[in-house]
Amino acid sequence: MAGSPSLMEPSSDTDKLSYEIFTILESKFLFGYDDSKIFLPASAPETPAKTPSSLESSPGKIRILSIDASTDSLLAAASLVRLESSLRRLSGNPAARIADFFDIAAGSGTGGVLAALLFTRGPDGRPLFSADDALCFLLKTGAVCDSTGERKGLFRRIFRRSVGMTFRKVFGNATLRDTLKPLLIPCYDLTSGAPFLFSRADAVEADTYDFLIREVCTATCAGRVASEMRSVDGRACIAAVGGGVAMPNPAAAAITHVLHNKQEFPFAAGVDDLIVVSLGSGEQDIAGGCATPSTAEVVRIAGNGMADMVDQAIALAFRHHRINNYVRIQQANGVGLRSPKCSKAASREAKMMRIEEMLSQRNGETVLFQGRKVSKETNAEKLERLAGELIKEQDKRSRSSIPTVFIKQALTPRTSSATTATTTTTSTRRSLGSP
Repeated sequence: MAGSPSLMEPSSDTDKLSYEIFTILESKFLFGYDDSKIFLPASAPETPAKTPSSLESSPGKIRILSIDASTDSLLAAASLVRLESSLRRLSGNPAARIADFFDIAAGSGTGGVLAALLFTRGPDGRPLFSADDALCFLLKTGAVCDSTGERKGLFRRIFRRSVGMTFRKVFGNATLRDTLKPLLIPCYDLTSGAPFLFSRADAVEADTYDFLIREVCTATCAGRVASEMRSVDGRACIAAVGGGVAMPNPAAAAITHVLHNKQEFPFAAGVDDLIVVSLGSGEQDIAGGCATPSTAEVVRIAGNGMADMVDQAIALAFRHHRINNYVRIQQANGVGLRSPKCSKAASREAKMMRIEEMLSQRNGETVLFQGRKVSKETNAEKLERLAGELIKEQDKRSRSSIPTVFIKQALTPRTSSATTATTTTTSTRRSLGSP
């Protein structure tokens, strides 16, 4: 029996209804939005509320940087080097840093280490590392994460000891309070059996939530063997495994943090008030064509799959604001980078050639009700456009008399390692070949 034409043929009314239903679902699921007026008919009279984002004096958008978990985060680091270079050129400030143009950073696994390098306060009050310094650090140290548990026995112990010493040299006794901007780094806490999010906003409220950054980096990079750590006051204990297992793509957590943290971000009422930059892992979801992938490969595939799901959810949530307000940098799926893994002895030149190839690719993007489509821009072109948007946002803020962000200050300040580890940090950066 033939169906009714109204049920079989799509119409503009059906598309509009689907759009409204999706808007309600994504608002409640992803951002915890609660507004009873959203269920009222379109014809019902409504007096617009005077929310902070609707005020004419709203100073600007909140700029979020999110970095996925990865084996080495070289794609993310190289992307930030290119972005920082463009920002310096467009702003006319040769000393500009990534942290100057973002209000909050989130990173998981090696991405968390990269975020910590860029947003921890240095001895001079400026960011500890530039993007170029951070890339040199990652190229020299190699993979600092063992979230897949590929290393075993003695090699695992040597690896963890080496990474711990590296983090100690770089961060000294700096804690979450010593970051210049809000910072979010996840791990999975075996003690509570749930993901745990290290947050500067919590750290400045109480010592129980403040942790040494070097231990935070160790926690988000931990593998099968949990990394045990305590807060600075010794009251909180965490048995952490890697952030790549708990939250491979922390972008949604960062967005939720901003929209619900009204003390620091009072003008953020929805995705219209955000600029989100999400840097992917640059890793393929393949197991070398093997019908029986190893445990490490399965973990990697699962992590990449979860990261892609978060990317798609956020892209759909931004809807028509996606082009300017949400930028995702990721390796294109199925584009000629399925060569065997580089050996540990691979040169920096070979690694950078691989990264440059990724930046020249056009990756897939999620479009509302249209599935995934190939982007019109390469990753490099996206970064150049993004730099222009960030400069415009910075100029807008400079003309506003109202601050966009109100960074929490520590209620019980302690002596920061930013003033006590000058020699160590300087010598570490010199050993990495940085100026």
